[in-house]
Amino acid sequence: MKAFWTLHSNLPREGPGDAAMLDRALRAARVAETAQILDAGAGPGADIAALLTHVPRGHVTAIEQHADFARAAAARFAGNPQVTVKTGDMADPGGAYDLIWCAGALYFLGVEAGLRAWRTALRPGGQVIFSDAIWLTAARPDEAVRNWQEYPAMTDRAGVARAIAAAGYTLLDDWVLPDAAWEAYYTPLEARVEMLPPQAETDPALAATLAEARSEIALWRRHRRVFGYGLFRVRLQ
Repeated sequence: MKAFWTLHSNLPREGPGDAAMLDRALRAARVAETAQILDAGAGPGADIAALLTHVPRGHVTAIEQHADFARAAAARFAGNPQVTVKTGDMADPGGAYDLIWCAGALYFLGVEAGLRAWRTALRPGGQVIFSDAIWLTAARPDEAVRNWQEYPAMTDRAGVARAIAAAGYTLLDDWVLPDAAWEAYYTPLEARVEMLPPQAETDPALAATLAEARSEIALWRRHRRVFGYGLFRVRLQ
């Protein structure tokens, strides 16, 4: 775990995503300026500023399980009365929200289970916008399949749509995140990987972590047309 934090501390974000796709989805959602938004699994707070632009008289509550990430998000928005950052379980966020935003973190709960858990956290008419790893093609190279073994529930857009319906939601929109959203994550990560080899010379765990990150980035660049992230906008039925 120490090696992980050495690599990931102070990165701008912890998964694929960018403000352009967030803006597109939030415009489609037509949230009120006074809306209450939950950023579930907020990481270091990469999306909070962009969310705030859509609710200039509203509030963003960010919840993150990992205390180090939560502290980083809180530091980014220290003194901002429109932002509350909490360390906790996104499956039990409390509150009553007009919108739940979840960038790449729903897989920790599972799409169907996570959406079910959030039913009581949504106000009437509330929406959820989430991204999740999906297969983009039926033909899947073995190395890509091995890379995603830790997420056995990973499916395609149709499979996510079935999970959404099973959880009692209606799918309103879905998109595939563009390459720019992945580069927004991988470019800073790759720069950090290239900074750390001197430390890794005496730290086998860190050396292994850097090698794994290099492999992950290279695999996505080889197979970016095979897997990606879908962005889904849903509302309770």
